[in-house]
Amino acid sequence: MTTFQRPVTLVTGATGGIGMALARALAGTHDLILQGRGGERLDSLCAEVGGRPLSLDLTRPETFAPALADLGRVTNVVHNAGVVELGAVAEQEHPAWTHTLAVNVVAPAELTRLLLPRVREERGTLVFVNSGAGLRANPGWASYAASKFALRALADALREEEAPHGVRVSTVYPGRTATPMQQSVRAQEGGAYQPDAYIAPETVAATLRFVLEAPRDAVLTDVTVRPGGR
Repeated sequence: MTTFQRPVTLVTGATGGIGMALARALAGTHDLILQGRGGERLDSLCAEVGGRPLSLDLTRPETFAPALADLGRVTNVVHNAGVVELGAVAEQEHPAWTHTLAVNVVAPAELTRLLLPRVREERGTLVFVNSGAGLRANPGWASYAASKFALRALADALREEEAPHGVRVSTVYPGRTATPMQQSVRAQEGGAYQPDAYIAPETVAATLRFVLEAPRDAVLTDVTVRPGGR
Protein backbone atom coordinates (compact mmCIF):
# COMPACT_ATOMS: atom_id res chain seq x y z
CA MET A 1 0.00 0.00 0.00
CA THR A 2 1.48 3.34 -1.01
CA THR A 3 1.13 6.54 1.00
CA PHE A 4 -1.32 7.81 -1.64
CA GLN A 5 -3.78 4.93 -1.27
CA ARG A 6 -6.46 4.82 1.37
CA PRO A 7 -6.93 1.50 3.13
CA VAL A 8 -9.69 -0.69 1.75
CA THR A 9 -11.63 -2.21 4.64
CA LEU A 10 -14.16 -5.01 4.29
CA VAL A 11 -16.74 -5.22 7.07
CA THR A 12 -19.06 -8.21 7.44
CA GLY A 13 -22.44 -7.81 9.05
CA ALA A 14 -22.36 -4.17 7.98
CA THR A 15 -26.07 -3.53 8.43
CA GLY A 16 -26.07 -4.59 12.09
CA GLY A 17 -25.63 -2.16 14.95
CA ILE A 18 -21.84 -2.36 15.31
CA GLY A 19 -21.23 -2.83 11.59
CA MET A 20 -23.25 0.23 10.66
CA ALA A 21 -21.55 2.34 13.33
CA LEU A 22 -18.14 1.18 12.08
CA ALA A 23 -18.97 1.98 8.46
CA ARG A 24 -19.91 5.51 9.51
CA ALA A 25 -16.79 5.85 11.67
CA LEU A 26 -14.48 4.84 8.80
CA ALA A 27 -16.25 6.75 6.03
CA GLY A 28 -14.00 9.31 4.41
CA THR A 29 -10.72 7.75 5.55
CA HIS A 30 -11.19 4.15 4.37
CA ASP A 31 -12.61 2.80 1.14
CA LEU A 32 -15.33 0.45 2.33
CA ILE A 33 -16.61 -2.92 1.15
CA LEU A 34 -19.74 -3.67 3.15
CA GLN A 35 -21.06 -7.21 3.38
CA GLY A 36 -24.67 -8.01 4.03
CA ARG A 37 -27.46 -10.15 2.66
CA GLY A 38 -28.32 -7.52 0.06
CA GLY A 39 -31.44 -5.44 -0.17
CA GLU A 40 -32.43 -1.85 0.52
CA ARG A 41 -30.78 -1.63 3.94
CA LEU A 42 -27.33 -2.48 2.55
CA ASP A 43 -27.79 -0.29 -0.51
CA SER A 44 -28.86 2.64 1.66
CA LEU A 45 -25.84 2.31 3.94
CA CYS A 46 -23.46 2.09 0.97
CA ALA A 47 -25.00 5.21 -0.53
CA GLU A 48 -24.61 7.04 2.79
CA VAL A 49 -20.94 6.21 3.39
CA GLY A 50 -19.73 5.74 -0.18
CA GLY A 51 -19.21 2.01 0.29
CA ARG A 52 -19.31 -0.88 -2.13
CA PRO A 53 -21.93 -3.55 -1.38
CA LEU A 54 -20.96 -7.20 -1.10
CA SER A 55 -23.95 -9.50 -0.98
CA LEU A 56 -23.07 -12.83 0.62
CA ASP A 57 -25.03 -15.59 2.33
CA LEU A 58 -22.62 -16.52 5.12
CA THR A 59 -24.12 -20.00 5.44
CA ARG A 60 -22.92 -20.85 1.91
CA PRO A 61 -19.10 -20.68 1.85
CA GLU A 62 -19.01 -22.34 -1.56
CA THR A 63 -20.35 -19.07 -3.01
CA PHE A 64 -17.65 -16.84 -1.53
CA ALA A 65 -14.86 -17.24 -4.09
CA PRO A 66 -16.87 -16.07 -7.14
CA ALA A 67 -18.27 -13.12 -5.17
CA LEU A 68 -14.79 -12.01 -4.07
CA ALA A 69 -13.03 -12.50 -7.39
CA ASP A 70 -13.34 -8.92 -8.63
CA LEU A 71 -12.93 -7.02 -5.37
CA GLY A 72 -9.44 -5.70 -6.09
CA ARG A 73 -7.43 -4.42 -3.13
CA VAL A 74 -8.36 -5.40 0.43
CA THR A 75 -6.27 -3.99 3.26
CA ASN A 76 -8.31 -4.89 6.32
CA VAL A 77 -11.09 -7.33 7.15
CA VAL A 78 -13.40 -6.87 10.12
CA HIS A 79 -15.30 -10.08 10.87
CA ASN A 80 -18.31 -8.55 12.57
CA ALA A 81 -21.26 -10.68 11.42
CA GLY A 82 -22.73 -13.08 13.94
CA VAL A 83 -25.85 -14.87 15.07
CA VAL A 84 -27.03 -15.99 18.49
CA GLU A 85 -29.75 -18.43 19.51
CA LEU A 86 -29.98 -19.21 23.20
CA GLY A 87 -30.90 -22.61 24.58
CA ALA A 88 -29.84 -25.28 27.03
CA VAL A 89 -27.70 -28.12 25.69
CA ALA A 90 -30.47 -30.56 26.66
CA GLU A 91 -32.97 -28.68 24.50
CA GLN A 92 -31.12 -27.13 21.54
CA GLU A 93 -31.15 -29.36 18.48
CA HIS A 94 -28.42 -29.67 15.88
CA PRO A 95 -29.78 -27.14 13.31
CA ALA A 96 -29.17 -24.32 15.80
CA TRP A 97 -25.60 -25.51 16.39
CA THR A 98 -24.94 -25.94 12.66
CA HIS A 99 -26.27 -22.49 11.77
CA THR A 100 -24.40 -20.75 14.61
CA LEU A 101 -21.08 -22.39 13.84
CA ALA A 102 -21.50 -21.80 10.09
CA VAL A 103 -22.01 -18.04 10.43
CA ASN A 104 -19.77 -17.38 13.43
CA VAL A 105 -16.79 -19.64 12.62
CA VAL A 106 -16.83 -21.30 9.21
CA ALA A 107 -17.66 -18.12 7.29
CA PRO A 108 -14.86 -16.05 8.90
CA ALA A 109 -12.38 -18.88 8.33
CA GLU A 110 -13.25 -19.24 4.65
CA LEU A 111 -13.39 -15.49 4.00
CA THR A 112 -10.01 -15.13 5.67
CA ARG A 113 -8.49 -17.90 3.57
CA LEU A 114 -9.73 -16.34 0.36
CA LEU A 115 -8.76 -12.76 1.25
CA LEU A 116 -5.35 -13.43 2.81
CA PRO A 117 -3.33 -12.94 -0.40
CA ARG A 118 -4.76 -9.42 -0.73
CA VAL A 119 -4.30 -8.59 2.97
CA ARG A 120 -0.71 -9.89 2.92
CA GLU A 121 0.10 -7.70 -0.05
CA GLU A 122 -1.17 -4.66 1.89
CA ARG A 123 0.33 -5.74 5.25
CA GLY A 124 -3.13 -5.20 6.61
CA THR A 125 -5.14 -6.14 9.68
CA LEU A 126 -7.75 -8.78 10.39
CA VAL A 127 -10.11 -8.04 13.27
CA PHE A 128 -12.43 -10.63 14.78
CA VAL A 129 -15.37 -9.17 16.71
CA ASN A 130 -15.89 -11.71 19.45
CA SER A 131 -17.94 -11.42 22.67
CA GLY A 132 -17.72 -11.84 26.40
CA ALA A 133 -19.12 -15.29 25.59
CA GLY A 134 -15.78 -16.03 23.95
CA LEU A 135 -14.17 -15.76 27.39
CA ARG A 136 -16.81 -17.39 29.58
CA ALA A 137 -19.65 -19.80 28.79
CA ASN A 138 -22.81 -19.30 30.82
CA PRO A 139 -25.89 -21.53 31.09
CA GLY A 140 -28.08 -21.30 28.02
CA TRP A 141 -25.26 -19.93 25.89
CA ALA A 142 -23.44 -23.15 24.92
CA SER A 143 -23.77 -23.00 21.13
CA TYR A 144 -22.96 -19.30 20.89
CA ALA A 145 -20.09 -19.49 23.38
CA ALA A 146 -18.70 -22.55 21.61
CA SER A 147 -18.66 -20.59 18.35
CA LYS A 148 -16.94 -17.63 19.99
CA PHE A 149 -14.34 -19.83 21.74
CA ALA A 150 -13.64 -21.34 18.31
CA LEU A 151 -13.39 -17.86 16.77
CA ARG A 152 -10.83 -16.92 19.39
CA ALA A 153 -8.82 -20.05 18.53
CA LEU A 154 -8.99 -19.16 14.84
CA ALA A 155 -7.64 -15.68 15.54
CA ASP A 156 -4.91 -16.88 17.88
CA ALA A 157 -3.59 -19.47 15.41
CA LEU A 158 -3.86 -17.05 12.50
CA ARG A 159 -1.92 -14.36 14.37
CA GLU A 160 1.11 -16.61 14.71
CA GLU A 161 0.82 -17.90 11.16
CA GLU A 162 0.58 -14.47 9.57
CA ALA A 163 3.12 -12.54 11.64
CA PRO A 164 5.91 -13.40 9.16
CA HIS A 165 3.79 -11.84 6.41
CA GLY A 166 3.30 -8.57 8.29
CA VAL A 167 -0.41 -9.16 8.84
CA ARG A 168 -1.83 -8.10 12.19
CA VAL A 169 -4.63 -10.12 13.81
CA SER A 170 -6.74 -8.75 16.64
CA THR A 171 -9.73 -9.94 18.63
CA VAL A 172 -12.14 -7.46 20.21
CA TYR A 173 -14.50 -8.67 22.95
CA PRO A 174 -17.42 -6.25 23.37
CA GLY A 175 -19.72 -6.62 26.33
CA ARG A 176 -23.45 -6.13 25.95
CA THR A 177 -23.96 -3.49 23.27
CA ALA A 178 -27.11 -1.53 22.44
CA THR A 179 -27.94 -3.18 19.12
CA PRO A 180 -30.90 -5.01 17.56
CA MET A 181 -29.06 -8.29 18.28
CA GLN A 182 -28.95 -7.40 21.97
CA GLN A 183 -32.63 -6.58 21.88
CA SER A 184 -33.29 -10.06 20.46
CA VAL A 185 -31.06 -11.64 23.12
CA ARG A 186 -32.93 -9.88 25.92
CA ALA A 187 -36.22 -11.10 24.46
CA GLN A 188 -34.87 -14.67 24.43
CA GLU A 189 -33.76 -14.23 28.03
CA GLY A 190 -37.17 -12.89 29.00
CA GLY A 191 -35.69 -9.62 30.27
CA ALA A 192 -36.10 -5.94 29.52
CA TYR A 193 -33.95 -4.27 26.89
CA GLN A 194 -32.27 -1.27 28.52
CA PRO A 195 -29.97 0.35 25.96
CA ASP A 196 -28.68 2.93 28.44
CA ALA A 197 -27.15 0.09 30.47
CA TYR A 198 -25.12 -1.19 27.52
CA ILE A 199 -22.18 0.00 25.43
CA ALA A 200 -23.12 2.29 22.55
CA PRO A 201 -22.30 0.71 19.17
CA GLU A 202 -20.41 3.88 18.30
CA THR A 203 -18.06 3.20 21.22
CA VAL A 204 -17.30 -0.29 19.94
CA ALA A 205 -16.81 1.17 16.46
CA ALA A 206 -14.32 3.71 17.82
CA THR A 207 -12.41 0.86 19.47
CA LEU A 208 -12.34 -1.11 16.22
CA ARG A 209 -11.11 1.93 14.33
CA PHE A 210 -8.31 2.39 16.85
CA VAL A 211 -7.28 -1.26 16.41
CA LEU A 212 -7.22 -0.85 12.62
CA GLU A 213 -5.28 2.41 12.71
CA ALA A 214 -2.84 1.64 15.53
CA PRO A 215 0.80 2.43 14.64
CA ARG A 216 2.54 -0.36 12.78
CA ASP A 217 4.97 -1.07 15.62
CA ALA A 218 2.16 -2.59 17.69
CA VAL A 219 -0.52 -5.24 17.37
CA LEU A 220 -3.45 -5.13 19.77
CA THR A 221 -3.94 -8.84 20.17
CA ASP A 222 -6.96 -8.87 22.51
CA VAL A 223 -9.14 -5.91 23.49
CA THR A 224 -12.02 -6.22 25.94
CA VAL A 225 -14.68 -3.49 25.99
CA ARG A 226 -17.08 -3.52 28.93
CA PRO A 227 -20.01 -1.27 29.83
CA GLY A 228 -18.93 1.56 32.13
CA GLY A 229 -20.77 3.60 34.72
CA ARG A 230 -22.99 6.39 33.43
